[in-house]
Amino acid sequence: MSSSCSGVFRGVAVVLHERDNVATALANLCRGCEVVVGRGGEEIRVVLLNDIPFGHKFALEDIPQNGYVIKYGEVIGRATKPIKRGEHVHIHNVESLRGRGDLGVNGR
Repeated sequence: MSSSCSGVFRGVAVVLHERDNVATALANLCRGCEVVVGRGGEEIRVVLLNDIPFGHKFALEDIPQNGYVIKYGEVIGRATKPIKRGEHVHIHNVESLRGRGDLGVNGR
């Protein structure tokens, strides 16, 4: 992937549920491009702060440290540090809350 680009792109990412605060890239996306996605009845424009590999997530809004990452309308993890709108959301800034015996029910 290139280190940065410009332009507005539609149809290159998907939001699966109106509660989601992340989108999933449907192609390799580069830092600096503006991605337009739909969430519920709204159109969201996000300028990417990082390269986003195919299948990876980026934030649709700022997520505070310890805030929940929501995909499919469900909590899939917790931010280990503040995540900015447009930032890559992955294991470097999210911990999973699923399948962990060290956490209570629903990871809370």
